[in-house]
Amino acid sequence: MEATAVQQIVGVRFSKVGKIYHFQATNLPALRVGDSVVVETARGWQIGEVAQIIKEPMQPPEGGWKPVERVATPRDLLLRQLWQLRELDVVEVCRKRAAELRLQNLKVVAAEYSFDGSRLTILYSTEGEERVELKSLRQDMQRQYAPAVVELRQIGPRDVAKLLGGMGACGLETRCCSRFLTEFSSISIRMAKEQGISLTPTEITGMCGRLRCCLIYEYDTYVEARKGLPKRNKRIATPLGEGKVIDVLPLAGKVRVDIPEVGVREFTREEILAFSEPPAGSDVVDVIEESGEDIYLGEELAIGDSGDRAQQEPTIQPDVSTNRQKRRSGGRGGRRKRGPKKS
Repeated sequence: MEATAVQQIVGVRFSKVGKIYHFQATNLPALRVGDSVVVETARGWQIGEVAQIIKEPMQPPEGGWKPVERVATPRDLLLRQLWQLRELDVVEVCRKRAAELRLQNLKVVAAEYSFDGSRLTILYSTEGEERVELKSLRQDMQRQYAPAVVELRQIGPRDVAKLLGGMGACGLETRCCSRFLTEFSSISIRMAKEQGISLTPTEITGMCGRLRCCLIYEYDTYVEARKGLPKRNKRIATPLGEGKVIDVLPLAGKVRVDIPEVGVREFTREEILAFSEPPAGSDVVDVIEESGEDIYLGEELAIGDSGDRAQQEPTIQPDVSTNRQKRRSGGRGGRRKRGPKKS
């Protein structure tokens, strides 16, 4: 009786810091991490590096796993290097042609050949929201680099920063996206507010013009640390009397409270919880809230918003229809009074 072959799924990465894609490699049991393999992708045949080997059962995607074709040979690696040397020339030619066509909002970022040169992908980004007509540019590039199949693919600002690299706004020699980030998380202004970071656009935006990816690194820690602490501008009871919370120190587990005739004092979470605990059987609601500071459900603040909500008094608008009716009647009191009838 023959033994059933164990399913082997490998994770393949096509760039130094890129997303991992999974392929079936049951027919290549001797694969090791770091080996170069040839696989078929949506962008043609590519050479990737094995980043992980998964032998546990996994849920296959729709259509099943694509197989690893073979281990890359020295000839395959040399062929890929020869095509990579031509990619910079492609970018220069494409930029020159885009300038001739007056495509001002178009920015050609990079070009990528498949390892056998059968497909050429030109990566670009647009600065404005207007749609750019690229039909003429694609046709010109197709005639220039035939028989390779030319494809123009748009990428976002974060992907552009990842490809270009460079120093980060924080001073690191390599940006996080070019150093270790393989996927971009969803970043919101709420994460900066939760950590007490200044909402000045230059402080929270990266070189790509988007919110910094590092805003999510310690977000969960701050959310957990704020539990049990009151929000800023709340009036709470303290061992020294009632006061107003002027600052919250989540990592230290303390709050600063301004108490009339006493001044500003710091209290720990335990002191506030112990003192503000309502007596048994009472209907007093504890003033301590577990929600984060300045977090408003269903509302996202724009960059530059101070985050402080001022309580505005309702504005009473005059009744225009009533004023018009008064003017028509000729007086402030409604109908004009008539004098006594003459006899």
